[in-house]
Amino acid sequence: MKTTMAHRKSLLVLSLILAFWISFTVFHNSREKWTALKWPDSLPHWNFIGKPLCTEAPQCPIVSAAETDLKIRKILEKLDQLIPLRPFTYMNTTTSAKHSKATILNPQDTYCQGDQLDVLLKMRDHLGQRKKYGGDFLRARMSSPDLKAGASGNVTDFNNGTYLVSFTLFWEGQVSLSVLLMHPSEGASALWRARNQGYDRVIFTGQFVNGTSQVNTDCALALNSSAELCRYLNAEDQEAFYCVRPPHISCAALTHMHSKNKDVSYLTQQERTLFERSNVGVEIMENSNVIHVTKCNTKTIPMKEKCKPGMLSTIPSGHVWKYTWNPVSCSLTAVEMKDCLRGKLVYLVGDSTIRQWIEYFKTSINTLKSVDLHESGKLQHQFAVDLDRNINIQWQKHGYPLIGSMVYSVKEIEYIARAIDRTGGDKNTVIVISLGQHFRPFPLDVFIRRALGVHKAVQRLLLRSPDTMVIIKTENTREMHSDVERFSDFHGYIQYLVIKDIFQDLNVGIIDAWDITIAYGSNEVHPPQYVIRSQINIFLNYIC
Repeated sequence: MKTTMAHRKSLLVLSLILAFWISFTVFHNSREKWTALKWPDSLPHWNFIGKPLCTEAPQCPIVSAAETDLKIRKILEKLDQLIPLRPFTYMNTTTSAKHSKATILNPQDTYCQGDQLDVLLKMRDHLGQRKKYGGDFLRARMSSPDLKAGASGNVTDFNNGTYLVSFTLFWEGQVSLSVLLMHPSEGASALWRARNQGYDRVIFTGQFVNGTSQVNTDCALALNSSAELCRYLNAEDQEAFYCVRPPHISCAALTHMHSKNKDVSYLTQQERTLFERSNVGVEIMENSNVIHVTKCNTKTIPMKEKCKPGMLSTIPSGHVWKYTWNPVSCSLTAVEMKDCLRGKLVYLVGDSTIRQWIEYFKTSINTLKSVDLHESGKLQHQFAVDLDRNINIQWQKHGYPLIGSMVYSVKEIEYIARAIDRTGGDKNTVIVISLGQHFRPFPLDVFIRRALGVHKAVQRLLLRSPDTMVIIKTENTREMHSDVERFSDFHGYIQYLVIKDIFQDLNVGIIDAWDITIAYGSNEVHPPQYVIRSQINIFLNYIC
């Protein structure tokens, strides 16, 4: 009896020791990862390796900081080749839409629906001289406004001043062709060089609260300051955000943030003339842009399979007809939203273009009720439920940088990769990710690093929960003429290419919002409701 009691006491002591050790370890690791630290240097340092979230290979792929840096360099090198340096001395030697010539190859009085129509572009400068190199940023689109129809065109750059623009004639009727010179090659080169020169086009103001007092200080992705800095660290992916530490106030007292554009430019005065309103998005095909398409092909069109993740991406990826999106490689069916979402847990993570989704769901499903999370502002975490159908939809903003003139809370801010890491996942869990717009004013390595971090988190999720559905919504086009150096669609297009390249090896669904918004002719950072409806229809077909 005494021996049994002694054994029980020993086991109890061991249990207490084990519990204490686990608690200490969790607390210690938590402090290592999340505490805002003093960081005296003016620029981020990535000379550390984030601790892995799991330890058993091959279930948990571990990528070191050095490997991530190498991937970033390789992507930037590829883009440097895609966007070669094109300095210029005079405006007259840059590409001119007015003097360039567009020729329809093999012109006909009428064309057959389903055929391809090719347009050859020969680019000239403002003096009428032929351009001898490529790199112009072009946007091709065909449309029939009366039919509410549109599609993008595929542009091939021969790198000698000529381009081939190919249109697939998806529908019959009168079709208008358009090729816009968004930026000449010299402008694209200037934007690329300027983008990667500085972090200070946008200045952030952090609000620290200490009791009843409030102090505002400068914050940024990189701060050139001799003052003591707070470093808010995402150690897993070697990312950080900095604020000047207010005197005698803890770094943990940061509660709110807002931003404004800074009066800084990395373009020369001469380069800035390329981005005046009259020089952005100029039509090349003004004189021969209407063709007639008839339904003259009698061959049977094979049935396309239902859209699902992992399908081949095409250019264009589809077309709009009567304001409805029709993909090229698969078919969309009508899906009853309430039935499709029954029992689903949907995480919408990213920027305000994916926040539009939860707002659409709430207006479309009258039984979906918002839950008050006692936050405020447009960037507040949103949560909506339908208890009868067990529908749970959430939206949360991505981590820094978040650009907004209105004050927003940062107390609950979280990087997308960390949100994915804390998700268990199952066959009824869907995660939709959207990144891009807020990264345009900053050097591209910031965006690439974030995308790689999200990729690694999705990879970990799919290893532990292969049934979880992950969908990447690419960013969309936006206003052409506002604040071009910071927010040009040229920056967005480069990020669009990066996202497609990084996620091509994973079994995730892609919603090509870039191509969809070009087809619709939408040039708004927040596309109209009918565009959102088309995106959500693809989403519903993916998950049901």
